[in-house]
Amino acid sequence: MKAMRTAGPAGGFGRRWFGRRTDRDRRLGLRLTLASGALFLVLVPFTLLLVLVETAFEPLNDLDESVARTLHAYALEHPAWVRLLSVWTDVFGPNTWRVLVCLAAAWLLYRRAPRLAIWALTTITVGGLLGLALKVVVARARPHLPDPVDLAPGASFPSGHAVNVTLGVGILILLILPLLGRRQRVAAWIIGALLVLSVAYTRVALGVHWVSDVTAGVVFGVAVVAATTAAFETWRREIGRRPAEPHREGVEPEAKDDISPKGRAYGQRR
Repeated sequence: MKAMRTAGPAGGFGRRWFGRRTDRDRRLGLRLTLASGALFLVLVPFTLLLVLVETAFEPLNDLDESVARTLHAYALEHPAWVRLLSVWTDVFGPNTWRVLVCLAAAWLLYRRAPRLAIWALTTITVGGLLGLALKVVVARARPHLPDPVDLAPGASFPSGHAVNVTLGVGILILLILPLLGRRQRVAAWIIGALLVLSVAYTRVALGVHWVSDVTAGVVFGVAVVAATTAAFETWRREIGRRPAEPHREGVEPEAKDDISPKGRAYGQRR
């Protein structure tokens, strides 16, 4: 009986300890593990593409060259289409997204939401620099086509346009999600995806990138946004905020009043 009485409190302590660890607001380790696994799955196709490019995998090369020839032939026969693609790729080029993210960060600082501003600037800067570093390391040659309709400097893998449009779209959507309704959130992601795909298409159609270049750029951009978002979510939970689903609620759902033009005059969240 004495042994049973001493086992009771210990058993109760064990149940309380397990309960605390499995409580929804405290399952940080499990959630971070799942987030890391998701990030790993995103990076797998990028790593695979990198390996295939570096080893000159023949089926991938054949695909790249076939698509490049087909789109180049169409471009030569449709100069007006080429002009449209050129305008589109310039308007939504890397500098556009850098400026937009910087403007968003300035607004966030004005509204006294500095953590969101730091997240946005870090994501666009780190992602862009890592993408540039990969270009230098891989040093893949751009397509060489007869009668080129456009030219671009530097190496080819991954596409800088694809990386930056993915970063920019991802950052801006995750910032504004708290201000949107459910249908608006779905629409934002659909429009964002179409914009990313359209810019990636222009790079291949203009003959300055291979399909594998733009695919790698998009995947890499998604991985960077996912990584910095997971890090921000970790910080939120460490300071006691409720778990959030960033792809639905945004990076910082509680910042809604701070970042909204119709919200408080100056962010008062602590």
